[in-house]
Amino acid sequence: MKRKTALISIGITLIGLVIILVITNINSPIDKAIDKAEIENKKEKPSPEKDKKDPVEEKEEKTADNVAGKVKDLVTGAVRETIDFFSNKEARVVAIGDSLTQGVGDETGNGGYVGMLEDALNSTDETVVKFENYGKRGRRSDQLLKYLEDPKVATSISEADVVLITIGANDIMQVLKENITNITFEDFQRERVDYEDRLSKIFEKIYSLNPHTDVYLLGFYNPFGRYFPKIKELGIIVRNWNETGKKVTEKYDNATYIPTIDLFDDRDVDLFWQDNFHPNYRGYHRIAKRVLEYLHDNEESA
Repeated sequence: MKRKTALISIGITLIGLVIILVITNINSPIDKAIDKAEIENKKEKPSPEKDKKDPVEEKEEKTADNVAGKVKDLVTGAVRETIDFFSNKEARVVAIGDSLTQGVGDETGNGGYVGMLEDALNSTDETVVKFENYGKRGRRSDQLLKYLEDPKVATSISEADVVLITIGANDIMQVLKENITNITFEDFQRERVDYEDRLSKIFEKIYSLNPHTDVYLLGFYNPFGRYFPKIKELGIIVRNWNETGKKVTEKYDNATYIPTIDLFDDRDVDLFWQDNFHPNYRGYHRIAKRVLEYLHDNEESA
């Protein structure tokens, strides 16, 4: 009975999440027009009255500037050594995957963890590492596998020193969408087996294009832990899928699994965007720092 109740709770929780994600994914002509109008309004020269800001507004602006400036804090200690390594050659980093690669939720507009990595590694006037970001919101592993056939992407990977991947969250969401009225753990288990097969093919395709590149697969975090700590089954699903990703990377000498689930365990810090699913600036900052640590460790042992 408890198991059935838990599954019902998962269904209700994920249904709400799907609704949020669907709403935030809508990009109709009206939305585009509104976005365009807002951009144009920002370009307008403010009137003298608008130039007068109260202390609260000034404080908010300073806070925003401070948040954006914290990216530079990443370039310290061991990270400096990573930069020094890349400085000795022309390096290229290619990021592929879903909305986490795209940077959805980063309120600074800096491109999430990939943008932060680029700022950190290119902190001087000279560009040390060239970044190419092919992340797209909503992308599943089957779509990414097909996307690797794109000549532009294939060429980028063939020339990459490092390939970063975030993929699989939308595979999990697809399970819900297809079984929304009668969801079971077995549904997630079956899809996880198929995900493992697709992920292996993604790695094989990357290494067929570039046998010498280093591939880093970022693991899943649990966006439900803060709001639904009593529904343990959600955490189990995330951990199981993480184990699958780790298992795949361990089959290859030049592949590394980067865990992120522990980065979001702190429930006292707001690490999520307004949709309660994607990371905000702080969440992405933690991911970027973790990736830099792994880059440094791997280059040090090379």
